[in-house]
Amino acid sequence: MKPSSPPNGMPRERLIRFVLPAVTLALGIAAWDLAVRIKSIPPYVLPGPGLVLATLIADWSILSASLLDTLITTIEGLLLALLGGVGLAVLFNQSRLIEYSFYPYAVILQVTPVLAIAPLLLIYLPQQAAVLACAWIVAFFPVLANTTLGLNSVDRNLADLFRLYGASRMQILRDLKLPAALPYILGGLRIAGGLSLIGAVVAELAAGSAGAGSGLAYRIAESGYRLNIPRMFAALVLLSIAGIVIFALLSLLSHVALRRWHESAIEPET
Repeated sequence: MKPSSPPNGMPRERLIRFVLPAVTLALGIAAWDLAVRIKSIPPYVLPGPGLVLATLIADWSILSASLLDTLITTIEGLLLALLGGVGLAVLFNQSRLIEYSFYPYAVILQVTPVLAIAPLLLIYLPQQAAVLACAWIVAFFPVLANTTLGLNSVDRNLADLFRLYGASRMQILRDLKLPAALPYILGGLRIAGGLSLIGAVVAELAAGSAGAGSGLAYRIAESGYRLNIPRMFAALVLLSIAGIVIFALLSLLSHVALRRWHESAIEPET
């Protein structure tokens, strides 16, 4: 006997998956507000959620423009990471010599803290180019590593079958390896989305410490210097929402691309 579903046909498990995080968030906000009221915490130490919301509305013109700058940089860095990561992974798959020559440097680029790289990039590059480079650096490796793993994980028997029927290397890559690696590529892209936002924020903070910048992280640094803590919290809320939206959109893209054929996206029968 199948479990009952709400009138709109949504399975109960899926409904619970959306309701529980909302309830947890509401309880957390209520506890935050209650703590501020009971302990009479001043707003320059910890503003209440109501004050943060009021500040978000009052300063929306400033914060929204800064959010747009950060999002543009994040998306550009993510697209560059996708193109560069997939392109270089294809080269690695086609030539072991290229992989052995360049893959260690990709690892070095990944393990070097972007916080240490950002000030150097701000010296040698224009501000916007430096921020974009930081967003690209942290997003690049997950796409490269996942795509390389996906291309190298193709069933060798299928590859031999393609060769048996006279398929060229490009045909094998186009018709077998890239489709088989798509789940890995999309998985790396989901990771890279959040990392690209982190890279942009770190670079904007570094630019803000030098007295330049226009992104949302710069507004956070500026608010901290001016002890405008409610605006700082409002900017942090916008950053969190932006990260959640980016992850949700990339997860939706992965689901749409894989839902008809890959096990990770097929809904289990209830």
